[in-house]
Amino acid sequence: MKAHDGMYIDGAWRPAAGRETIAVVNPADEQEIGAVPAGVEADVDAAVRAARAALPGWAATAPAERGERLAALRDRLVARTDEIAEVITAELGSTLGFSKRVQVGVPVAVTGSYAELAASYAFEEKVGNSTVLLEPVGVVGAITPWNYPLHQITNKVAPALAAGCTIVVKPAEDTPLTAQLFAECVAEAGIPAGVVNLVTGLGTVAGQALAEHPGVDLVSFTGSTAVGRKIGAIAGAAVKRVALELGGKSANVILPGADLPKAVAVNVADVVRNSGQSCNALTRMLVHRDQYEEAVALAAEEARAYVPGDPRDERSRLGPLVNAKQRDRVRGYIEKGVEEGARLA
Repeated sequence: MKAHDGMYIDGAWRPAAGRETIAVVNPADEQEIGAVPAGVEADVDAAVRAARAALPGWAATAPAERGERLAALRDRLVARTDEIAEVITAELGSTLGFSKRVQVGVPVAVTGSYAELAASYAFEEKVGNSTVLLEPVGVVGAITPWNYPLHQITNKVAPALAAGCTIVVKPAEDTPLTAQLFAECVAEAGIPAGVVNLVTGLGTVAGQALAEHPGVDLVSFTGSTAVGRKIGAIAGAAVKRVALELGGKSANVILPGADLPKAVAVNVADVVRNSGQSCNALTRMLVHRDQYEEAVALAAEEARAYVPGDPRDERSRLGPLVNAKQRDRVRGYIEKGVEEGARLA
């Protein structure tokens, strides 16, 4: 795809307020494949204003109709699956088969589920002599990560739209082309102008401006714990709602008596999925000390089957990490572990 040189605001691609751009690099060959504008405070302000202007109309839209627009969005994602998967592979590095099956397939399912939910959910309920009415929070500011670029966007946009909220999305700077394709699908699905807006840019500039903007009622962020703390503090100072999905190290406890070869194989497959770049990967395997050596040997043998290579090649089971910084960070952790006495298998 050819990258847009503007922001998707109020239903149209508009010139960016600033002149700076962000290069998008293919991690498989480290070649630049495009560039997007680096959004500044004025871009965020325009997007939030558009979202606020669209909020009354979208909130008043019948839930069933909101569901129809989400179903149309799902259909556009399905129609453009191959194109979106190729872009995700190009800017993230996940293998092409994984991009089609998971990176696009899961967002399609998520969007469809909220399309159904919007039409069936009880937004109004009688409780005794009272009426409980569930109303949209308002304008949502969504800041998304790079590891599942489409899924993390739909995971925030779909429920927000189903509830009657409008939204401004600030995608990760490593994978903005996927976000631009998503915005194209939004337009093709007939979602009204201003309901979904997209501002590309750095987290320290555009992301912070979005979190701080007084016109944003809820900030939804997925990413590191360190950044989540900052966003939580910003939102707390403004007494606005915040939803944080942050980092951690997930433990897999294999008890004595379990099928050890099967359990280890499943664990290794889980860890290497998406080149290890999944927040819910089982990155700590805990086994009984009597089974330790056997588990290490089994894990090493399983890992040998995951051949790295060009993510567009069907024979490759692993693509690259998203960028050189991430690669060097992972290598650094491996080296630190060996220095501290761990054994590299």
